Amino acid sequence: MKPIAISCGEPAGIGPEIAVAAWRALRDEVPIVWIGDPRHLPDGTPVKTIDDTSIAADLCSNAFPVLPREFGSDVQPGVANPDHAQSVIDAIADGVQLVQDGKASGLCTAPIHKAALIDGANFPYPGHTEYLAALANIDRVVMMLACDELRVVPTTIHIPLSEVPRQLTASLLTDTLLITHAAMRRDFGIAAPRISVTGLNPHAGEDGKMGHEEIDMITPVLTALRAQGMDVTGPWPADTMFHAGARAKYDVAVCMYHDQALIPIKTIDFSGGVNVTLGLPFIRTSPDHGTAFDIAGQGVADPTSMIAAIKMAATMANSRDQI
Repeated sequence: MKPIAISCGEPAGIGPEIAVAAWRALRDEVPIVWIGDPRHLPDGTPVKTIDDTSIAADLCSNAFPVLPREFGSDVQPGVANPDHAQSVIDAIADGVQLVQDGKASGLCTAPIHKAALIDGANFPYPGHTEYLAALANIDRVVMMLACDELRVVPTTIHIPLSEVPRQLTASLLTDTLLITHAAMRRDFGIAAPRISVTGLNPHAGEDGKMGHEEIDMITPVLTALRAQGMDVTGPWPADTMFHAGARAKYDVAVCMYHDQALIPIKTIDFSGGVNVTLGLPFIRTSPDHGTAFDIAGQGVADPTSMIAAIKMAATMANSRDQI
């Protein structure tokens, strides 16, 4: 298969070392190509710089394939350098271009440090997801967190809890469910996805006694989508949706806000969760953690989530190839 492209992310974080660790774990299973400055990789990494991704698969067993990018200066682990900001951003864009040009089968993005990108390059996006949507010229995308036992989608994401009821609209929920449904079919190979939807309020509003969003907005959206043939149920009380018996009844849970979705998956699999952007014309995954400046360069970072993210990108690419 074509390689999974890995953008370097913040070079002063754990991104370079977990990329190498993931390559060591997967080099005979999933071909990869890393986009970044090879000087930032751990000492002793058997680097092979290339300019053609088509040879990455043949190299992976014995060398770490790198599309080299010049960052202009060395890295001090744990200390972000704003001078690297534009190069970090460009590595992401290069990865997207590789996938769009058919030279890579998916993009896995290592964690970025937003403050450094703002300080060094006036980065105008809240994070990876919004930047990738802009590169793809897509108005709305969806964030999914996934592990072997659970997939969750928050309808609203990085906003204060006090803002959730105002921003949680029928249009947003409808789009989130439609994008999720399409992605489950295209990227995960599930022909008839089962989607369970939480309520917003405790006990899913308890018939209006604890809030009206379920009656006024969520239920009508679900009713309309069921009429279109989607297998979507709810709204369910969020506190009863994530035990093992409940999880067996759906393929993905769509939640109303960030913590409602992320607390259960991080409780179930803190190290192995994967961030997936749904609704893009290309595959993008990412480890579900940050730059971890406090342990960068010490060789102790856990690569489990990066390994899972690369494997999931490969699985998604294979699913798309079957269509």
